Amino acid sequence: MRHKNAGRKFDRNTSSRRAMFRNLAANLILHEHIETTDAKAKELRRVAERLITKARRLGPVAYTPQSQLSPGDRARRLAAARAIGAYIPRFGVRVETGGATTRIDLVEKIMLDLAKRYAARPGGYTRIVKFGPRRGDNAPISLIELLADGDKAEEAKPSGAKSSAKSPKKATAAAPKEAAKVG
Repeated sequence: MRHKNAGRKFDRNTSSRRAMFRNLAANLILHEHIETTDAKAKELRRVAERLITKARRLGPVAYTPQSQLSPGDRARRLAAARAIGAYIPRFGVRVETGGATTRIDLVEKIMLDLAKRYAARPGGYTRIVKFGPRRGDNAPISLIELLADGDKAEEAKPSGAKSSAKSPKKATAAAPKEAAKVG
């Protein structure tokens, strides 16, 4: 029985599994979307959201320039950066169009870009979109991506909700019509 044993094992030992999630998390942060199996995407969501939450909990301290921080805030930021850096590699290399490579500091990307992007969001920084089976081995494939700024309004609003940008006159005039349709 697997009582109180959370997480999938992926038929790997602890160090191999941890290395796999370190690399997947680094690639997700570097490219902001990756394609992987459903099970790995669901487990990666747990890892990536914890890393982003570490930076987001600092508030404005995470993305304020060092020179403007008090010594206590510098220490808090350094501790969070070291905790994030202990899990993912410090740098990632992205290949741009044309073959040029760009070296990106992943810890700073989390601290500056992602903490600022998700400052008002209490969680749920990723989205998993299922693609279907992989051609070679029929494994279910998904795209896991970090949400963009414009996605927060889309995610917060229920699918059937209407826009509240109507004027009060139109809303009161439309209310009797809807009541008539229901009755």
